[in-house]
Amino acid sequence: MLRIKGTIGEMPVDLTIEMDAGDWASLGAQLQAEPAVQGTSPKPKAPDDAVWRTALQLLEKEGQMTGPALLEQLEGLAGSTAAGKRLLVRMRHSALVRVQSGADAPLYCWEGEAR
Repeated sequence: MLRIKGTIGEMPVDLTIEMDAGDWASLGAQLQAEPAVQGTSPKPKAPDDAVWRTALQLLEKEGQMTGPALLEQLEGLAGSTAAGKRLLVRMRHSALVRVQSGADAPLYCWEGEAR
């Protein structure tokens, strides 16, 4: 049995849900699975300024990097593929970075303060 007490706005709520072992197992399996909410996507968090500065320093040090190589580095720096991709998109739109079409992948080039 699961009891939920609280309010919705000013309306009090006291809800009791009866669950058997199969229901609990199903709920546990859902909690372990990746959330699949259709029609909405969570608002991406802005990259941390320290991570952003480190990402820029990485490209500045290398001078230029292919998109896949840069993404691999950014994933490690940011801690996840999604966060790495957000940094890559932010770089693409930065005045400090120029993106060229490469033979197989885009080439990210450091432009620095000159732009």
